[in-house]
Amino acid sequence: MPCLNEAETLERCIVKGHDFLERSGVSGEIVIGDNGSTDGSQDIALRCGARVVDIKIRGYGAAIYGAVMQSRGKYCIMGDADDSYDFSKLEGFVAQLRNGADLVMGNRFLGGIKPGAMPWKNRHIGNPVLSGIGRLFFHAPARDFHCGLRGFSRDAFLRMDLRTTGMEFASEMVIKSTLLNMNIIEVPTTLSKDGRSRPPHLRPFRDGWRHLRFMLLFSPNWIFLYPGLLLMTFGFIIGGALIVRPLSFYDVHFNIGTLIYCVTMIDVGFQAVIFAVLSRAYAMQEGLFPQSSSMSKIANLFSFEKGIMGGSSLLMVGFSLMGYAFYVWSNKMFGELDFNMIIRIIIGSSLALSIGSEVLLSTFLLSILRLAVRINTE
Repeated sequence: MPCLNEAETLERCIVKGHDFLERSGVSGEIVIGDNGSTDGSQDIALRCGARVVDIKIRGYGAAIYGAVMQSRGKYCIMGDADDSYDFSKLEGFVAQLRNGADLVMGNRFLGGIKPGAMPWKNRHIGNPVLSGIGRLFFHAPARDFHCGLRGFSRDAFLRMDLRTTGMEFASEMVIKSTLLNMNIIEVPTTLSKDGRSRPPHLRPFRDGWRHLRFMLLFSPNWIFLYPGLLLMTFGFIIGGALIVRPLSFYDVHFNIGTLIYCVTMIDVGFQAVIFAVLSRAYAMQEGLFPQSSSMSKIANLFSFEKGIMGGSSLLMVGFSLMGYAFYVWSNKMFGELDFNMIIRIIIGSSLALSIGSEVLLSTFLLSILRLAVRINTE
């Protein structure tokens, strides 16, 4: 249990936890990850037979991580110390863990939400929207993405290699479990109104944004790759037609101005695709994102040698078009030219030079991110 000044409710939670262990015959312990309480929560926990772990780093995720790392059991069940979850009713979690589940998620929408336990904006907007985004972005099976009561095996927890320290820790756990193809099971869980007289630590808008931000930053496909491919597709389709000749639809005419915007769409879209590759490579190198077969295929596609060849080829195309434009100009004795014709050559040359340069630069950066470095353990 993470704990920060939970003197009002901590004893009830620990007593319920002990009650479950005694009734079920499970050999276990109750570990409190204390995050710097100043209301005597530590003494209450010790008096009730729990073990207290002092967590120096502040944050919900840090408190849970520290407590789990200090635990001695094969399985762990985490939950808030505000008496909103009933620790005396954990049979479903234990049964699923013993059946081989890596992560067991509570589902409050299946188990029931008691009056006053969850604000309407969280129940009908925040949780459904964030859970839906998590399922869309990562194909996560969890339908209650942010239920605080969940169980996992210690082995699975170590494989998740969780890094965040705040509320987004809950999202990171589900996302990484999904990406690692772990066995994730949901069980019905009842949410009760917490027993504290003070306001909760949770701030709906702030913490909701942190969860959303984490999911966006953890999904380069959705913020970089897919928008980039969409921009490039539109740019190539429309620009490909305009590079040959102007287009007219009824009384609307499209020419050089539209073509320039199409080139911009292609260039920006290509940069977004490169960002997707670079950000994923960085996340994998830092351990924020697990290795994947798809990324390995992309890595082979964007090898250093292939990147140099591809970028150089595009530069050659750009310089060739530039040379041709100069040749056409010289034939006119460097005088007036057919604007509609020469500008199309120049735009094509400029796009090839721009993308070729981006390929070369990103190839060098990607190679740097892939460097295998030795970790100093001395």
